[in-house]
Amino acid sequence: MSVNEQIEQIVKGNDVVLFMKGTPMFPQCGFSARATAILQQCGTKFHHVNVLADGEIREGVKAYSNWPTIPQLYVRGEFVGGSDIMMEMFQSGELQKKIAGA
Repeated sequence: MSVNEQIEQIVKGNDVVLFMKGTPMFPQCGFSARATAILQQCGTKFHHVNVLADGEIREGVKAYSNWPTIPQLYVRGEFVGGSDIMMEMFQSGELQKKIAGA
């Protein structure tokens, strides 16, 4: 299975997925910590992928989304964005609406 296929399987197999540096309990960068906190504030369960544990996934997810940075959020198979976009959407209430059905 190619890296792209692995990523697609993860994204399509989980309603809410966060590709991040570290884990929700031990985020390894401030942006991943902020993304995790936002999702926790939304009260949603989410699947996380620690990109630091797999360099192929780390580079592959950037190509998959055509987005150069980590973290990356997917909701029901759709790429949402990174922590800045998540924060803007959270503050406007848009993110809560998006994940409400997930």
